[in-house]
Amino acid sequence: PPPPPPMCDYLPSVARAAGAAVAVLALHRYRSRSKPAGGGGKGGYHFDVVDLEAFLKDPASAKEDCKKIAKMLHDTGLLIVRDPRVNMKHNDEFIDNMESYYELDYKEKLQDARPQYHYQVGSTPEGIEQARNHCTRAKGLPAEDAPVTVCPPGKDPKWRYFWRIGERPKETDFKGLNVGNVIPEKIPGFEKCMDKWGNLILNTVRTVSQMAADGFGLERDTFVKLMDKGPHLLAPTGSDLSKYHKKDTAFASYHYDLNFITIHGKSRFPGLYVWTRDNKRLPVKMPPGCLLLQAGKQFEWLTGGYVLAGFHEVVVSDATIEAKKKAEAAGRSTWRVSSTLFSHIASDNILKPLGDFSNQPLATNYPPTKAGKQVSDELKAIKLGN
Repeated sequence: PPPPPPMCDYLPSVARAAGAAVAVLALHRYRSRSKPAGGGGKGGYHFDVVDLEAFLKDPASAKEDCKKIAKMLHDTGLLIVRDPRVNMKHNDEFIDNMESYYELDYKEKLQDARPQYHYQVGSTPEGIEQARNHCTRAKGLPAEDAPVTVCPPGKDPKWRYFWRIGERPKETDFKGLNVGNVIPEKIPGFEKCMDKWGNLILNTVRTVSQMAADGFGLERDTFVKLMDKGPHLLAPTGSDLSKYHKKDTAFASYHYDLNFITIHGKSRFPGLYVWTRDNKRLPVKMPPGCLLLQAGKQFEWLTGGYVLAGFHEVVVSDATIEAKKKAEAAGRSTWRVSSTLFSHIASDNILKPLGDFSNQPLATNYPPTKAGKQVSDELKAIKLGN
């Protein structure tokens, strides 16, 4: 028989409530291994790792993978993939680069902030971003699946750096969302490093978007065409664990992403938790060689709610604290850096349910709206717009 497919196990965290089930995010088939997560026993969800190699070589040979991606996006809003074009050494180089940046003096980093452009390029200092209020939604969750984030959410104690990836439009109604990059003076090779990692994982998103379109019965390039010249953002966060290390501190409060698809490489510190469509809270431990993708609000819009924007939070967990201790003992940086990219629909393109998605029961909740208008409204809601 053929060898079993690659597995990337997501290990459990300590349960936060008495009697809570330990949620496991694992890979290669989406199913319950025994009892469902949150069901009072050991077990959890199981996700396919989708290897993109077959599609890249011959799209016609990967029909089942395309259907799998479409189903997983609908069922969970989450995907785990392997991309043969992505070398995880580039991820390490990228995190090294950002650790060097975040370890700069506060005032040096502040010089790279551009609030006049909604902080959509350059640095965003800690205490600026503030998640939307999702308290009503959170209070409806069982204790074992409730977010750690306090209600109402405060301002996030994390830094972020936004770096544009890809070509910008020559003409746009949303110039503030499509301005040029800010290059820090103190970090040699910053631009090259950012462009390398950003373009690698943006290509992963493009391939996954083609596969998703195939799986949904759309033209293969439907999403990719809408993404062309979009304001794609490499968006690494920086969380100072030497300063903020109390358990349950929320670096990124409970939220969904406003963009099309978000993609993450492996962080050196755990702390990311995600929610599936059926509201199960799962801890994520990214293994080497895998990339995590999550649908954002623009994806939800284009599918009339068939695919929902995935909720997540980043918090200090017991595993985070343990990783911090190991980093300190080894003399390594204790800045938690995420290797994240937000892919976007081009600002002047119209968001509306596509094809048969216009027949979804809640399709009228997604009226035709320019992507740039949708982004601007969301930025105002999270205290970045003006």
